[in-house]
Amino acid sequence: ATYQRTRTMASNDKSERRSDSSSEEEQSGSIGKEVEFKQNSNDDENDIEKESSLDRGDEAKSKEETANPPTKKKRKVHKLSMTQTEDFNAKLKKRGVIYIARIPPKMSPTKIKKLLQEIVQETGAEVTRVYLVEEDPTVRKRRRKDGGNGSKRYIEGWVEISSKKVAKHVALSLNNTPISNQKRNTHFGDLWAVKYLSKFQWSHLTEKVAYERRVKEQKLRLETLQARKETAAYKQLVETGKKLDKIEERLHRKRKKGQNSKPSPSSSRKRSNVKQVTPTDDGATKSTHKSLLGSLV
Repeated sequence: ATYQRTRTMASNDKSERRSDSSSEEEQSGSIGKEVEFKQNSNDDENDIEKESSLDRGDEAKSKEETANPPTKKKRKVHKLSMTQTEDFNAKLKKRGVIYIARIPPKMSPTKIKKLLQEIVQETGAEVTRVYLVEEDPTVRKRRRKDGGNGSKRYIEGWVEISSKKVAKHVALSLNNTPISNQKRNTHFGDLWAVKYLSKFQWSHLTEKVAYERRVKEQKLRLETLQARKETAAYKQLVETGKKLDKIEERLHRKRKKGQNSKPSPSSSRKRSNVKQVTPTDDGATKSTHKSLLGSLV
């Protein structure tokens, strides 16, 4: 009996210990879950606060942009003083212009500037501006069709030099002289055709170019107007021709119908337009006449 009592007591102690350990584990698990839930809720609240702060910042930026729209930065205009402008105009008056009557093929503005700069450099002057006139594009197309070189060519040109004396000297020295004496050079055998233009300034050339451009634009405008008028007149003539063709077709159909259905000679006679109101019988009229005569007798 004592052995059984001790055994039961030991089993009861073990069960109590197990129940206490399980309750402690449950309590620790519930506490851990509560902590995790709190941490997650705190993280969500922080994310919401961040999003709300970002939204507020975007709204503030948009309000600022609407209130103060972005303005383009104005370019700085460097104004020249009177002395600077006078000096610049004086420099322009000192410059001279030479005219090149013929420009050989494979000669570009940069090449001409380089060649003349080598000659002018000895005197201390410089080549300021170069302008070359391109050939007509139709001529270039024709040359390509014939199998020639399709590169761009120039007809004539003007060159501005910083000194009038140097420009005059260059024109006199280069005129009717070979461009290069090297046999392998592409311009071997070509001669300079240069002339100095006295009392000529670069502004005259720009005015001339602008005037020619305006004239060309006006000619193109007139040509387009003339072409539009011609197309409108042609369309009108086509429409009238179509109408006349339709009329002729109708008349032709009517004539065909008339030839197919010829009228008979009986139907061609004229019919009287008198309408008969009551029918007439010869026997009835004779009987009435006889009765009238008998009554009179």
